[in-house]
Amino acid sequence: MREVVLTGNDLNLRDLIDIGFKKAKVVLSKEAREKVKRGRAVVDKIVEENRVVYGVTTGFGQFASVVIPQKDVEELQYNLIRSHAAGVGDYLPEEIARMLMALRANVLAKGRSGISLETLELLIEMINRGVYPLIPEKGSVGASGDLAPLAHLALVLIGEGKARIEDVEGTGEEILKIVGLKPVRLRAKEGLALINGTQVMTAIGALALYKAKNLIKHADLIGALSLEALKGTKTAFDERIHRERLYKGQRDSAKNLWNLLQDSEIMESHKNCGKVQDAYSLRCMPQVHGPVRDTVEYVEKMLEIEMNSATDNPMVFEEQNELISGGNFHGESVAFLMDFLKIAVAELGNISERRIERLVNPALSELPAFLVEQGGLNSGFMLAHVTAAALVSENKVLCHPASVDSIPTSANKEDHVSMGTIAARKALEVVNNVENILSIELMAACQGLEFLKPLKPAKALIPVYQKVRENIAPWDKDRYMADDIEKARKLVESRALLDIVEKQIGKLN
Repeated sequence: MREVVLTGNDLNLRDLIDIGFKKAKVVLSKEAREKVKRGRAVVDKIVEENRVVYGVTTGFGQFASVVIPQKDVEELQYNLIRSHAAGVGDYLPEEIARMLMALRANVLAKGRSGISLETLELLIEMINRGVYPLIPEKGSVGASGDLAPLAHLALVLIGEGKARIEDVEGTGEEILKIVGLKPVRLRAKEGLALINGTQVMTAIGALALYKAKNLIKHADLIGALSLEALKGTKTAFDERIHRERLYKGQRDSAKNLWNLLQDSEIMESHKNCGKVQDAYSLRCMPQVHGPVRDTVEYVEKMLEIEMNSATDNPMVFEEQNELISGGNFHGESVAFLMDFLKIAVAELGNISERRIERLVNPALSELPAFLVEQGGLNSGFMLAHVTAAALVSENKVLCHPASVDSIPTSANKEDHVSMGTIAARKALEVVNNVENILSIELMAACQGLEFLKPLKPAKALIPVYQKVRENIAPWDKDRYMADDIEKARKLVESRALLDIVEKQIGKLN
């Protein structure tokens, strides 16, 4: 297992995903250790001098004007975490919990939070030893960051709350004990340092982004299969057309489609058919898939900025021996990114569903109705298409931007919030829906090819079709459909089809 060294400055999406899926462990850099120690020393000095600093020697939010006696500053941190752990709903999946722990550790490694090195080291050891907190997914409005869900994480560090290792669930203290760890004793500001930030929305968003990146190439590949089944032409993907429009994503998608569709017996068989142009869902794939690519690239660039940004409040500046209050915990940047991401990815689903409709509709496809012989006795892909349509319509609701909403909280002290975590959760749901839509199209396209035999599709697509058939038999008569959809989804999720085609023609863009 490789190591990811946390410096606070250069964590990337690939590293974060590997940590989330237990393909990497976490190590704190030497420089980060020193920064954390220096930041902690500033907090200790402030407490010793009885200076009035928000969250260190005062209450929180509306209680910011309440000065806390020195003897109570540690109890203040425990009260903060316990009271703020007010989340509800299903627990975040383990991979997201691990990613948010890594993100929180990376932010704390910047030395701007005043955390103690002992607390940060416990957080890192939890990641490496497989301990993860059980964090309800709902309860954050995205400012002051992800307070409620991060408080559930912080509870485990002090031996409270709920945690899990593999299939064993218990209190924080019980689960830590299993792996030879002990809870920490929080000192001044540490509770606040653990819960101020955007790491939950960023972790959920990172998973949505990672899955979206996987879908981009699949959209071109599956679209190429559909084009073959529908006897379309590759002419619209000619490089000369796309040189005249300067979007990188469009050009990349067009090049993929052109390369995927070379040497096709099916295409050769109808080159003189008289049809001049294909429908937009085929002809305009680069003009739709391409902007999705550009959006995903932008989101990744910006989300990695967030992953390496200090989001605490107040922030420690040991250079001036000072703490300064601000608002870096506000999640508007992530909220916008997640709203943009889900709108873009939803379009992959929209255009995919239109191709599915063309495949199942005999008036458009010249194929048997709903891609099955003995229609009437068999319903074929009728309801598979309905499922795709349902997911597309659900995405229309999910794509309403969460970031345009705000609701005042904390006695109107927090009078504008981002809804970034809600935006991220919706983005992940949209991506999951589109994964299923593309999986249904994959099945439908391969079924369409059955009716064109003995003609073969493009050479690069033949082993893709064969891999699908190793897992999913042709649809000769009606059978249990949901099981086949899940098999197709797993093929998409695993990237097995991409691996096969890229061995044929090289890496897709």
